[in-house]
Amino acid sequence: MPKIGVEESLTNVVEALKNRGYDVVSMKQESDAKGCDCCVVTGLDSNVMGIHDRSVDCPVIEASGLTADEVCRQVESKIGQIQH
Repeated sequence: MPKIGVEESLTNVVEALKNRGYDVVSMKQESDAKGCDCCVVTGLDSNVMGIHDRSVDCPVIEASGLTADEVCRQVESKIGQIQH
């Protein structure tokens, strides 16, 4: 199952992704995103983490304004694009 990095403040997203069988890693700093297939950030401090300057080589989803289910659908879409 793909490994998804999620900012630790997004607990509802973490639970939703785990319920769908994803391997979820808590991201406290930029280096935590290494090796992830996709990352989910709040959008509030994504530049502080260095995510928006593409220091990680995976799709990044900004979760601000989205429900946990909407984030999960975006993750599934991004992962599907990678695997094809």
